[in-house]
Amino acid sequence: MAERPILIWGAGAIGGTLGAYWARAGLPVVLVDQVAEHVEACRTRGLHVSGPIEDFTQVVPALTPDEVTGTYDIVVLAVKAQATETALHQLSPHLAADGYVLSAQNGLNELAIAAAVGADRTMGCFVNFGADWHGPGEILFGNRAAVVVGEIDGTVRERTRAMHAKLALFEPGAVLTDNVWGYLWGKLAYGAMLFATALTNDSMTENFADPRRTTVFERLGREVMAVAKARGVVPIGFNGFDPAAFAPGASAEGARASIAALAEFNRHTAKTHSGIWRDLAVRKRRTEVDPQIGVIARLGAEAGVETPAIAKLVELIHAIEDGVRPMDMATFQDLIDTCTST
Repeated sequence: MAERPILIWGAGAIGGTLGAYWARAGLPVVLVDQVAEHVEACRTRGLHVSGPIEDFTQVVPALTPDEVTGTYDIVVLAVKAQATETALHQLSPHLAADGYVLSAQNGLNELAIAAAVGADRTMGCFVNFGADWHGPGEILFGNRAAVVVGEIDGTVRERTRAMHAKLALFEPGAVLTDNVWGYLWGKLAYGAMLFATALTNDSMTENFADPRRTTVFERLGREVMAVAKARGVVPIGFNGFDPAAFAPGASAEGARASIAALAEFNRHTAKTHSGIWRDLAVRKRRTEVDPQIGVIARLGAEAGVETPAIAKLVELIHAIEDGVRPMDMATFQDLIDTCTST
C-alpha cells in the first residue's frame, strides 16, 4: 500500500522549505496555502529555493484550502501563530483518526493543537532555520539551524523516530528529544528578543551588538525564564543561545555573553532581519506578537510573575502595526526606559 502524502498546511518560509526538500528526497508531499498564485507556482513551474545553502527548483503538488479532500496521517502545521485556530478548523476534517499534527511554528501552538484535535494527535517541533517567503514560488533559505522534534508528553514513540528520520532529510543535525517544551520555551526567550529587534530597521546583528540595547535583551530573556521556571519547564539552548544565562539568579556577565553569541550567529546568515521585521516593514501585516509573546505575559500573570518588558514590547509592536509609531530608535528607547525603570 502506497504511503499517504504528508500534508503541509502553510507553504511559506518554513512549510515551503520543508516541502521542497522532502519532495526532492522522494517523500510524497502536498502543500496547502491560501495564496492561490503561490499554489499555482509550486505545482506548475516549481518552488524555487535560493540562498547560500542551495539553489534549486522543485515541483510540489499544492492546493488551496478549499481544494483539499480526503484524510492524511501526518499534517505539518506551518502557518503564522495567529492563523493557527483558523487552520485547525480547516484541516481537522482531513486528519486521520490515528494521525497527528506536527507544529512547525513559533510559539506554544502545541497547546492550541492539542485542545483542537487531542493531545495524542499532537507532536511538538522546534525550528530555528532562517527562511523568508519572497513571493509566489520563491523562498530564501538563509541559514541552517536547529530542528528538533518530540512528543508533548515527553515519550519517544515509533512515530516520533519516523518523523525525526524525515526531518533529518532536510536537516542532517535534526534532534530527537524527550523535552520539546524545553526547546520551545528557549525559543520563546529568543523570540521575544527578535520582536525587539523589529522595533527598528537595523539588522539582527546590529541590534544584538549594540551595548545600548543589551539591557532590553537581558530583561526580556529573564522575564521569559522566570515564567518558564514558574511552570516547571527546563529550557534548552540552541545555536549560541543559552537560556540558563537568563535564569533567575544568573550573572549579568553570562547574559551579555549569550547576547554577544547571538550577534555572532546572526552575522553569518543571509537572513539579516527577522520574519517579524519583514511582516512589519515589507509585507505590512500584523505579526505573531499576541500568540507568541503576549501569551508569556498571560502565563506569567497566572503564575504570579510580572513581565513589564514583555507587556511594553507587545504594546510597541501593536503601535507599529497600527501606524502609530515608526520603526526607529526612539521607539526602541521606550522599551529601554521600561527596562531601566522597573
